[in-house]
Amino acid sequence: MSIILNIETTTKNCSVSIAEKGEILAIKELNNGNYSHAEVLHPFILDVLKEANLTSDKIDAVAVSKGPGSYTGLRIGVSAAKGLCFALDKPLISIDTLTSLSFSITIEEGIIVPMLDARRLEVYASVFNEKHQKIREIKAEIIDENSFCEYLERSKVYFLGDGSQKCKKIITHKNAIFIDAKFPSAQEMAKLSYEKYKISDIENVAYFEPFYLKDFIVIPEKKKKPTF
Repeated sequence: MSIILNIETTTKNCSVSIAEKGEILAIKELNNGNYSHAEVLHPFILDVLKEANLTSDKIDAVAVSKGPGSYTGLRIGVSAAKGLCFALDKPLISIDTLTSLSFSITIEEGIIVPMLDARRLEVYASVFNEKHQKIREIKAEIIDENSFCEYLERSKVYFLGDGSQKCKKIITHKNAIFIDAKFPSAQEMAKLSYEKYKISDIENVAYFEPFYLKDFIVIPEKKKKPTF
C-alpha cells in the first residue's frame, strides 16, 4: 500500500488529494480568488478521507507543496502537514511547487515555464523541457521584454501559472504561448509524491521549512497626518 495525502496551498488554489500509488482516489479544491486556506484546508482533508472511505491512520505519508509561493499559504500548508506527520507518525514528503505546476500541461516539443506571482513585475519561475525535466533552476526575477529570450528564439515557450498573466503585454515574442487558468494542484502532486515515497525521499519533520526563495518583507503602513 502507498496511500498519500497531498496538500497544496502555495497560491489562491487550496487543494487536497488522496492518492494510492499515484492515482487519485479523491480530490477537493477551491480557488475563489481569496486566500481562504485557514478556513477550508482541514475540512478538505476530512472530506477527501471520507470520500476515499479511509481514516487518517490508513495513510502512509503526507506530501506538501514546499514552495515558492505565498508566505501565508506555505505556512498554513506546511504546518498542517507537519502536524499530521507528528500525530500519525508518518513520513513527510515535499514537492517542488513549480515542478508540480509544469505537469499540468503536456506538450510534444518546446519549453514549459511555470510562473508564480511575486508581486509587481516579479515572478518565481523555472524552466522545463517537454519531458518535464528541469533545465533551469528557480529564480525570483523581474520580467522585461527580453525575459526568456534564449528559449523563445529557438522554440515555442509555454508560460503558465498566475505569474504568467502579467507577462502577456511584456513578453510579445511570436513563440510565446500563454496558458490560462493553471494553478498548482494536489492533482499533479499525486504521481510526484508517489515517486518520492518509493525511494524514501522524505524530510525531517522537525526541521523542515518551506522554500520561500526570498525573505519576507513587511511593508509598514503609512503614517496618518495628525489632525488638529
